[in-house]
Amino acid sequence: MSEKKIFETNVVEIGEEAREFKEIKMLILFGDQAPDALRPSCYLINVEPVQGKIEPDMFLKIDTNKYRITAVGQEVQSNLANLGHIAISFTGEKQAKLPGTLYVEKNEYPALAVNSKIMIEKE
Repeated sequence: MSEKKIFETNVVEIGEEAREFKEIKMLILFGDQAPDALRPSCYLINVEPVQGKIEPDMFLKIDTNKYRITAVGQEVQSNLANLGHIAISFTGEKQAKLPGTLYVEKNEYPALAVNSKIMIEKE
């Protein structure tokens, strides 16, 4: 079975407060055009096209970590494609409570670095 890539990007910069969101099991991605007020909280990424619909049971891969997607907020698709901006919640929620949030299974929180690869794919 071949994996189908929906989205792929790299971290280009890490805001000085971005890692603090680990406490609430969340991380925030934003394209490199993020507003100054939000930059400190974000992992800044290259904005790349989204090649298909992001759905539950696909996988989020961050470097060598792999997480099953459990819920997709209604604005995730357009925000990721247009702004590179979504929150990722590592809580395993089955219902999207926030429209701009991608929810993935509870698992080890990733240690992102500059050049970390972020992918969404289906198997």
